[in-house]
Amino acid sequence: MTYRSTFLTILMAISVATASAQYPGWQQSIDYTMDITLDTASHQYQGQMIAKLKNNSPDDLDRAFFHLFFNAFQPESMMDVRSRNISDPDSRVGSRIVELPEEEWGWIKVESLKVNGKAVEFVHDGTVLEVKLNSPIRAGKRTTFEMTWSAQVPRQIRRSGWMNKEGIEYSMTQWFPKVCEYNHDGWHTEPYIGREYHGIWGDYDVTIHAPKGYLIGGTGLLQQSMESSRNSGNWNFIAENVIDFAWAADPDYIHSTSSTGDVTFNFYHQANEEYDANWAALPEYAAKAMVFLNELVGPYPYPQYSVIQGGDGGMEYPMATLITGERSLRSLVGVTVHEMAHSWFQAVLATNESLYEFMDEGKTSYVTTLCMRHLFAEAITSGVPHRSSYSSYISQALSGNEEPLITHADHYQTNRAYGVAAYSKGEVLLAQLAAVVGTDARDQGLRDYFAKWSFKHPGPLELKQCMEAASGLDLDWYFQYFINTTHQIDYAINAVYEGQSSATIELERIGAMPMPQNITVTYANGDVESFHAPLVMMRGHKQLARNETLLPDWPWTHPTYSFSIPTSSPIVSVELDAARLTADVDRENNAATFDQQWQRIYQRN
Repeated sequence: MTYRSTFLTILMAISVATASAQYPGWQQSIDYTMDITLDTASHQYQGQMIAKLKNNSPDDLDRAFFHLFFNAFQPESMMDVRSRNISDPDSRVGSRIVELPEEEWGWIKVESLKVNGKAVEFVHDGTVLEVKLNSPIRAGKRTTFEMTWSAQVPRQIRRSGWMNKEGIEYSMTQWFPKVCEYNHDGWHTEPYIGREYHGIWGDYDVTIHAPKGYLIGGTGLLQQSMESSRNSGNWNFIAENVIDFAWAADPDYIHSTSSTGDVTFNFYHQANEEYDANWAALPEYAAKAMVFLNELVGPYPYPQYSVIQGGDGGMEYPMATLITGERSLRSLVGVTVHEMAHSWFQAVLATNESLYEFMDEGKTSYVTTLCMRHLFAEAITSGVPHRSSYSSYISQALSGNEEPLITHADHYQTNRAYGVAAYSKGEVLLAQLAAVVGTDARDQGLRDYFAKWSFKHPGPLELKQCMEAASGLDLDWYFQYFINTTHQIDYAINAVYEGQSSATIELERIGAMPMPQNITVTYANGDVESFHAPLVMMRGHKQLARNETLLPDWPWTHPTYSFSIPTSSPIVSVELDAARLTADVDRENNAATFDQQWQRIYQRN
C-alpha cells in the first residue's frame, strides 16, 4: 500500500463519523514543488517554486499573500524592536538581531512571480509579500504561482538559522515563501514576531541541493537512499497533507532509526560523549510515547517522525521536531514528547495558533504531562499530575499581570503572560474539566474532538461542543469564564454547625468564577463522605463516584450555599476539592478542621 493510500485510509477512519460536518464547510488546499540550491559558503540559497492553490472558499480572492519569515532577522524588524522593548525579552533573542552584521542577517527576496503564467505585481512588506493579482482567484478554482527567490539564512537566533549554539550548521524552519491562510475569518497575514503559525494543508515535493557529505533530515519521506543522497548532495522529500515543511542539515549528523510498526522514527544528532547514551536511549522512549498518545488522543496519521538536533530549544513541525540535544535523559525525552505531541494538535487539528495559542500549547502540555508520568512512573511521588501548571497559573493570576486566553499570541504585554496563558492555563483548562464533567467524559471528549475535527482547523467552540456531547452538560459558562476573562476561582468553607445527629455546612464563592464543588467530610470514627454540588447552569452533573452524594444545584448568583447532612459521629474535617482538580487560588480557606471534639462550631474569620 502506498503512503498516499495508507494516509487516506487513516484519514477516512478518523473522519467517517463527521464527513458532512466539516468546519466551516471548506478548507483551502495547496501543493508545493520546490527546488533549492544551498551555498554553505555564503549561507544563501536560490529557490524555485510552483505552488498550486485550490480556492475552496466561497469567495473570489483579488489578492494573495506570502509569509517571508527570514526577513524578521534584520535590525529594526518587528521581531527585533518588539524584543528590545518588551519588559521581559526572550533571552534567546534580546538585542541579538540588532547586533547582527549584515552578512548574518536573514532575508528572502522574491525575484519573479507569475500567476497562471502571467507576471504580477508584488511588494515586500517586512515578513509578508503582498501580491496584486491580475484577475481574482475565483471560488472553487485552482491557481498556479510560479516563483523564484533568493534568501540569506540568518545566524541562528530563534528557531531558524545557521550554526546554533550546539554547532548544528542549518536549522531550516520558516524558511520559504509560504502562502498565507485564507479561511472563514479572511486572510491571516500576521507579521512574524516570533510566536505562532497558521497554514494550509498541502502536498510538498522538495528537492534540496547541498554540498556532498551533508546529511539532511526533516518533514516527509526521502525518495532515494540516504547514502546516495549524501554522496550526490541531492535530496528529494515528499510529504502529503501537511501544513509546513522543515529540515536541518549538518555534515556531522549521526542518523539512527526505530519503528513502532506503523511509524518510522528518524533521529539525527552530533556525537557527544556526554550525551550519546541519552540519544541511544531516546528511540525506545519515543516509540512508547507514540503508542501512549495514539491511545490517549487518536491515531497519528503520518508514516514517519524525525527528531533532529537543531534550533534553539524545541519546536514542532509536521513529521519532525528540532530540539537542542545536550540534555539529561529526562529533559531529552521531555522535549521530544512535548514536540511530538504537537503532531496531534498543531499538525493535524491545526487550530489558528495566533488566535488560540492555548488550544495547541495547552493541550500539548496536558498530554505531555500524562505521557511523562507514564514513561517515568517511578519518578512520580505526587498524585496531582498537573500540579506545576496549576501552580504557575495561580501565581500569575494572583500577581495581577494575567491576561485572558483570548489575547492574540503576538500581543501579550509580557512574555511571561503569554507563556503562562498558552502553556499553564491552557493545560489547566483541560485538566480542570475533570471537576466539571468527570474524568471519563473529559477523556472521551478529547478523543472525540480529535476524531471529529482533524484536518479542519477547529477552535475553542468545537472543543466545547465535544465536551458537551461527551458529558451531556452545558459548558458555555466554563469556556466563557476561563478563556475570555481573568476571573479567579476561590471557594471557602464559611461555617460548620454541628448538632447531635446532623450538621449544616455553609460554603462561600469569593472569586468571580463559579465552579461546581466537591466536598469531603471526615468523621471521628474514620468514615469519609463525599458530596457534589453542581451549578444550575450546567443543566446536570458529572457522573458521581461511588458513595458520592448529589446535592441541590448552586445558582451562580448566590454567593453562599448551605446544605445539611445527617451525622452518626463527630466531624473531624470538611474540605473542598480534596483531589485538587480546580485552580482555586486560595486553598487556606478550603478546609475546616475540628481539633477538639467539644468544638462543634467552625466559623471562618
